[in-house]
Amino acid sequence: MKKLLLAMLCMCGLGLTQAMATDAVNQPALTIYNQNFFVARERLPMELKMGANHVAYSGIAAHLEPDSVILRDPAGRALQILEQNYRNDPISQELLLSFYEGKTIDFLVQRGDKQEIVKGKIVRSGYIPSTYYAQGYSQPGMGQPIIEIDGVLRFGLPGQPLFPALTGDSILKPTLSWLLETNEPGKFDAEISYVSGGMNWQADYNLVVSDKSNGKFDLLDMVGWVTMRNQSGKTFENASIKLLAGDVNKIQGGTVANRAYMAAAKAELADEMRPVVRERSFDEFHLYTLQRPTTLRDQETKQVEFVRATGIHALRLYVYDGAQVDQYAYNNPEQIRQDQNYGTQSNPKVWVMEEFKNAELNHLGIPLPKGKLRFYRRDTDGHLEFTGENVIDHTPKDEIIRVYTGNAFDVTGERKRTNLRVDSNRNWMEESFEIRVRNHKKEPVSVRVVEHLYRCTNWKLIEQSQESRKADSQTAEFPVTIAPNGEQVISYTVHYSW
Repeated sequence: MKKLLLAMLCMCGLGLTQAMATDAVNQPALTIYNQNFFVARERLPMELKMGANHVAYSGIAAHLEPDSVILRDPAGRALQILEQNYRNDPISQELLLSFYEGKTIDFLVQRGDKQEIVKGKIVRSGYIPSTYYAQGYSQPGMGQPIIEIDGVLRFGLPGQPLFPALTGDSILKPTLSWLLETNEPGKFDAEISYVSGGMNWQADYNLVVSDKSNGKFDLLDMVGWVTMRNQSGKTFENASIKLLAGDVNKIQGGTVANRAYMAAAKAELADEMRPVVRERSFDEFHLYTLQRPTTLRDQETKQVEFVRATGIHALRLYVYDGAQVDQYAYNNPEQIRQDQNYGTQSNPKVWVMEEFKNAELNHLGIPLPKGKLRFYRRDTDGHLEFTGENVIDHTPKDEIIRVYTGNAFDVTGERKRTNLRVDSNRNWMEESFEIRVRNHKKEPVSVRVVEHLYRCTNWKLIEQSQESRKADSQTAEFPVTIAPNGEQVISYTVHYSW
C-alpha cells in the first residue's frame, strides 16, 4: 500500500512538473530594449489542412514592424508563407463613417430633454489613417466630417451616428493574417516572433546619504529600480521578461528585426533560484532577467527592484570652475586668442559632486544600466530630504561614477585676471589670474580649482602659488583645503606661444 501511495505521489509530482514546463514554454517572452522597442515571442495554436490555409492572429502589438515577423513551428514542421497581411485599422467611429461615405444614416440628436432621429448624408467622414500621423503627412482640414441634412452642408456631426452594421472585413484589434501551406497537416503550436515599438524601460537609483557620513566622505545606501512602460497597444499575460542594456544600433524608419530577434533568442532562462532580477553579460550588452513571470498590461508602468547595496563609500567633491564662457559661441582657438576679454568673467558657483567606484569591494560591482540617480539625506527630525539628482550612462563594474548634484551654498569662488601681455610679432602671450575660494562652513573643505588654458594648445605655467596637476592637454587643477570660515588664494601666470 505504501509503495502504491508513493508511486501515485511521484506520478502526480511528475505531472505537475510537466504542466509547469508546458506553461513556461507557452507563456509569452519579451526582451525590452531601452530604446523604445521590444522583441516578443508568443505561441499561436494552429490547425492546418492540405492546401492553402488562411490563419488570422488578432490582438498583435499596435506598433509592429511587419517585416520583422518570424513564424515557425518549433518542432520543425515546414511552413510556406504564401502571403502575409498586417492591418492596424481597428474599428472606430471615424472609420465606420468612412465606410458610409456617400450614404445616408441616422443620427441620434439631443434636443433639450428629448431625443430624436435625424437622417444625414455623409459627404466626408474626416477619417485619417494613423499611419498618416506617424509619417508626418500634412492633412489640413481633412479631419473634419461634412454632413448634409435637408440639403444643407455642415461641418461636424449633428449627433451620435447610428450605424446599420459592421462591414464584413472590419477588425476590432490590430491583426496579422497569413496564407499558409504545409506538407504536414494537423494541430500544433506555432511560434510567432516580431519587433515592435511602444515599450521601454529605464533604471532609477535612490541613494540615501548615511548619518555616519562626514564632511569629506559619504556612506551611501542604494536601491535601484527598473521601470517598464508598455504603450504597445497589447497586454502580455504572465510573460517572461528580459531587459537589454546597451546601445543597440537600430535603424530609424526601418528594421533590424531579424538580427534583434536572433540575438534575443540566444539568451535562455536559468532554472535555479535567483534574485528578483538577474544580470549577466550577453554579446556586447547586458541582460537583466526577471526571475518570475509577470503580466505587463497595455498603458501600464511596472517597477521591479533590481539592486540594493549599503555602505557604499563615496567621496564628496567640491569643484570650482571659475571661467564663465557660456555666452561665447567660438569654435576655434584663433577666435579665442584674438578676443582678449574671453574667459575674464567670473562664475561664483562651486559644484558639489559625488564620486564612488562601482566595485565589489565597495558593495557594488555589477554593470549599472543608464538611468537617473537621486540623492537624499536624513534631516534632524528623521525625514528624508531630496538633495540633488543626475543621470549616468551605462557603467561597467570597477568604473568610477562621478555625478554633479548641485551648487554649494556656503562655499563660493571668485576669479579675476590680474595681467595680460601680448607680443604678436613674436607670437606669444602671457596671462595672469587670481582665484579666491571662501569656505563659510564650520568644517574644512577640499576644493578642486579647475583652470582651462584655452588660448592655445602650447602653454606653460611659469608662475603658480600652489602645486597644480595637469588634468589634460588644456586643463590644470589646483587642489586646496580651506579652513572653516577661511579663504584660499591661488595665483598663476601662463605663457602661450604659437
